[in-house]
This record gives sequence, structure tokens and C-alpha cells, in this order.
Amino acid sequence: MFVVYATPFFTQNTMGLVEAFAHLPGIRLGVISQEPQEVLPAELRARFAGHWRVHDALNLDQLTWAAKELARRHGPIQRLIAANEQIQLPLARVRDQLDIPGMSAETVLNFRDKGRMKDLFLEHGIPCARHCRAVSDNDAWKFVQEVGFPICVKPVDGAAAQSTYRVESSRSLRELLQSRPASEYAPLQLEEFLVGQEHSFESVTLGGVPVWHSWTRYHPTPLDVMRNPWIQWRITLPREVDDSNYAEIREFGPKALKALGMGTGLSHMEWFRRSDGRIAIGEVGARPPGAQITTMMDRAHDFHSEGAWAHLMVFGEFEPPKERKYAVGNAFLRGLGGGRVKGVVGLDKVFAELGEHITDHRIPELGQPAAITYEGEGFIIVRHPETKVVDEMLQFIINTVRVELV
Repeated sequence: MFVVYATPFFTQNTMGLVEAFAHLPGIRLGVISQEPQEVLPAELRARFAGHWRVHDALNLDQLTWAAKELARRHGPIQRLIAANEQIQLPLARVRDQLDIPGMSAETVLNFRDKGRMKDLFLEHGIPCARHCRAVSDNDAWKFVQEVGFPICVKPVDGAAAQSTYRVESSRSLRELLQSRPASEYAPLQLEEFLVGQEHSFESVTLGGVPVWHSWTRYHPTPLDVMRNPWIQWRITLPREVDDSNYAEIREFGPKALKALGMGTGLSHMEWFRRSDGRIAIGEVGARPPGAQITTMMDRAHDFHSEGAWAHLMVFGEFEPPKERKYAVGNAFLRGLGGGRVKGVVGLDKVFAELGEHITDHRIPELGQPAAITYEGEGFIIVRHPETKVVDEMLQFIINTVRVELV
């Protein structure tokens, strides 16, 4: 079986996924990328049946050209797969053109177009924020008259809180619309600003049937983190995966995926519990989660989720992890300001106190450029059989470690 994996860049997370596909039995792996394959270790490149480099991995014509050339040299492509959010739609269009099995472009649009997604939620009785697809300034002002401030403004195909803004006043909205006018060709997604505790819901579906799930809790929300670069935020993956307090998301999460047309894959959903206890689903990605959540799932179960996802996408098979042995937490290390890392204070104390509970870490290096994403310059992952203890360890880490930028 000839399987092709496509990615713009070989990030640390991407390399783990590529390696998982490269080690699947009975397949030949092709890779399409924007970045040269020479950045990868030689032993990983040796497992490739073929590689095709493009100038723009999000360009439909270039992806189609790369897929056709790989197929011409190595035989028909049976699977064309990616984990990157922005590449999902052009890649689906390549699958449609070349008759490759997988999620169609029409279904991928349900996940990438946030207005379309919310319309499907409302149609199927899925709780979500009130929203508006603004193609003119007038649309935006009408929506504000309906829901009031604050509102959330983002691109209709946004991902990971990128280019997402909390707008709190008429003046702020006016300034935003001047810098980023809403139009038919570049619409804006406006949403009621949800207040409450934000979570994720990860789910494996097989032929549209949910077969496994997990969830996490963010402290604070990613949008708050983007607005406040000094926050060293945390994610907790509780041990109590089937806690009765989370029965609503276990009910509505699968319903939301069904409404969007999720077939076979691992999805990442973000949802809120409002202050009055009601839930609201925010966004869903038909892809593995970021922010080290896959690593956290692995540590909770002594599992290899990257390998399981690769096996699922190629062979349509999934063996769920057994008992959740641990709660897991991730503290993101973020410095305030720009420039480069000057130093990191407090690490010795953290490793002395928590060393036996630390499973993974990426420590900011001296001279490292300040991060441009909300994941920051580094992270520390801990685990313990008790969720309460994990929360206490995360609090200790963010109170103790300080990343200094200059």
C-alpha cells in the first residue's frame, strides 16, 4: 500500500507523526513537504519510498502536482493524510480529484468554515455560541446590536486561536474593521464571547461510530493566553475520564461530530462550561490535537497515540488504550516580551521537588527566540494517580519557573 503524508514543515510534532507512519507494516511511505527533507534524520529519510518538495504546501495546484508525480513514480496512492489544520481542505480536494479514499472536501469544509460549522450545530440542536458570518461592516454592527459586547472575531477558517480577537467596544470594533474589512472574499466570523471554563474533547471515531474519548481542562482559556503573553498556562488531563459532571460533553461531543460528518479519525474539540453550568461547543478539528495533548494521553495510559492514529488512518483499525492510570498536566513556560531567552529561573527547585513525576519537558535554551505561539518557549509535563495532586504540581511549576527574555 502506497501512503502519502503531507505537511508544510517538519516540526517536532510532525516528525513524530511521520515516524509513526514510516514504521507501519506493509506500507510504502511518500512525503510531500514545503521544507526540505534534509532537515530530518537520515535513518527516517531512508524509510521514505519517495519525497516531493513544493514551494507552498497549502496550494492546491502544487499539492496535486506533487501527488500525481509521486503516483507516477511509485504507483497509485491509497491514502493521502495530514495532521496540519490549514492543509486539510486543499488535501481533501486532491483526494477528490485523484479518487483517493478519505474525507471529502465537502465534509472538510464543515470543519474548516466556522460559520458553516455553527449552522450545522444549531440545525442539529448542538449547544454553541451565537454567531454571524460578516461579509460587510453592516453585518458586524447588526450582530453587535443583537448580542452586545464583548464578541469574538476571527477568520472563518481560523485555527489554534490565530488572528482571533476579543472585541469589547464600538471603538475597538471600528478599528478592527478598518484594518481587516469584512467582505465576500474575506468574511469574518463573529461570535458571542463565551465566558466559563474551557476544555477539549478528543475522540476516535471508526466509520462514524465513536469508539474512544478523552478530555482536558485549560487554565485559563487560549484566547486569554494570547492576550496576556506573561501567562504561563496549564492543561490538565484528569484521570476521571467518565466523571458524571461531564456527562453532557459525552452526549453532545459525538452528536457534534456526527453533524459535521466525521468518519474515521481522531478529532480535537474545544468546548466551554458556562458560569451557569450549561455547555457550549466552540470548534472542532478533524485532526489530532496540538499543545502536547497527544503526549499527555500517552502518559495517562502508557500508550502510543501517534502510532495508533497512523494505524487508524491507514488500516481503519483502532485498539483503545486500557485503564487510565494517571492524571497528567502540562505547564507551558512563557517569557514576557520579545527578543531571546536570557535565562530560566526556578528549574532546579522544580526538578528537585517533582523530578519523579516529570515525564517530558522542553526547557527553553539560552539564545532561543521568543515563541510566536501560545505554547511558549518550553513546557513541563507531570503525572500522578490523583488529579488534585497534578493540579497542585502545575501551580507549583508556574509559580516557581520564570523565563527571562531580553
